[in-house]
Amino acid sequence: MDPKALKLYLCTDRVLSGGRPLTDAVESAIRGGVTMVQIREKEAPTREFYNVARDIQAITKRRGVPLIVNDRIDIALAIGAEGVHLGQSDMPVEAARRLAPHLWIGISAATVEEALAAQEKGADYLGVGPVFTTGSKADAGEGIGLGMLRRIREAVRIPLVGIGGIGPDNAGDVMKAGADGISVISAILTQPDIEMAARLLYSCLKSQ
Repeated sequence: MDPKALKLYLCTDRVLSGGRPLTDAVESAIRGGVTMVQIREKEAPTREFYNVARDIQAITKRRGVPLIVNDRIDIALAIGAEGVHLGQSDMPVEAARRLAPHLWIGISAATVEEALAAQEKGADYLGVGPVFTTGSKADAGEGIGLGMLRRIREAVRIPLVGIGGIGPDNAGDVMKAGADGISVISAILTQPDIEMAARLLYSCLKSQ
């Protein structure tokens, strides 16, 4: 995979988008500079998740932006998404690779050990964090800090994105610590003007 696709990585959240149609929010975010989209529907039944993902994919495909499906490799395969993102308690990366050798597989990691294990087992990229404490994910835990992000960057050779509590004020610091990109939810989706919020974040990454 091209690490440039990870530069501004949007994770979706229908609650945080403030009642705006998710398709409109994603379209606006891509216009503002989002380079990858992850569809995240932790509570949705399978049929609903499939329908939402299919609608989002129609936009990402038209815009030439890769679509990643959180957790559900079956949904990723069913809609023809580019990849799947797995947490530490989800399907093991080696099992996912056997099921779908062509998919990009991202793995969440918060420690050097987790990052090295994911790389060894075949992950294509890492989502490292939460870098800072975040309210977007109730189960995210305390922030690991830029120091741990740097340690993980030094330990692995695969691309990684920083995730958790990232916004315009600290996005540049995350990139300077070695990230190939930033992954955000609220920094884009909770803003009154989604396109402008994405543009602002992207401008913070341009010089990095």
